[in-house]
Amino acid sequence: MVELHYQRKPLARWKLIGRCTVSGISVLLSQFAVSLVPRFFSASPLLIQVALSALVLLVVVGFGRWCRRLVGFYASAPAFVFFNVLFVWAVYFVVLRRAVSCVMDIVFSGEVTMLIIGLCSIIASNPGLVTCGSSCANELVESLVAEVEAHNEVVETSASGLCHESLTKGSVLGRRIKYCRSCKAYIEGFDHHCPAFGNCIGQNNHALFMVLLAGFLATEASYVVCSSQFAAKAQIIDRTTLETSLSGNLAISTMLFAILQLVWQVVFMAWHIYCICFNIRTDEWVNWKKYPEFQHVIESQPGQSFSKVRFKNPYDKGILENVKEFLALEEK
Repeated sequence: MVELHYQRKPLARWKLIGRCTVSGISVLLSQFAVSLVPRFFSASPLLIQVALSALVLLVVVGFGRWCRRLVGFYASAPAFVFFNVLFVWAVYFVVLRRAVSCVMDIVFSGEVTMLIIGLCSIIASNPGLVTCGSSCANELVESLVAEVEAHNEVVETSASGLCHESLTKGSVLGRRIKYCRSCKAYIEGFDHHCPAFGNCIGQNNHALFMVLLAGFLATEASYVVCSSQFAAKAQIIDRTTLETSLSGNLAISTMLFAILQLVWQVVFMAWHIYCICFNIRTDEWVNWKKYPEFQHVIESQPGQSFSKVRFKNPYDKGILENVKEFLALEEK
């Protein structure tokens, strides 16, 4: 029988310190590599510098993975994110702060402070773990097995591929409990496992995840504005020589880094807004063929030897209802 439990154990102190140390070194190495772009390509357009920065970061990531396989040292993704935030904040205080207005200074410092608090909160949050200590654990196991078997039969015999009675809020399918291989646990309302935060995103912390993602976008956009103001005042962007000051390198390189983060995080944010509007989880969208409730069977026509299976979202109730349901779940 399947067991519902939570096997992830905290790392030993020396391992945690070691991984955080590797993460800190990785941050310094990656930021140094990006700072070479404005150093040697200061006359290039900003778009070219952004593309070169992306290429440099990919090379650094590939080199880091090669070193990990060779030496066996592992980094911590949450620590890597945390140290990057601290590095950018340090560059702001040392280099950029004198070039921005008092209001912008207060806004950016407040955003970074809230970002750090949000990071600590989501790392320590319970995404919706279903543990063996809960009173309904055994019932959930039995219900999970029974519902999956029932859905397998429905998919094989029905064109709808869905038994609506099994999508009640009290059922396993209704609660959308999925298994996370990284955490080795069952998560209610499972969306995905986020390596950057070292935690699953489930029903209990999905709203916090969205707020934190919006916080990252706002903070990075503010930093781009601050670094642009500094660059304009220092006339760094207009220089045609290869020689720039250390402060200029840091200002431009961290701005390039922030722009890169903005690019992919805007797409990531748009994706999650889409998922909320259509009441679908990331794991369900990617792995829908594993879940019978998302399979709509089209009976084979005369002369065809097989039936077609297409995607169908049984939880979609319309955009307004989906958003209301998301907000209602997060208020509980």
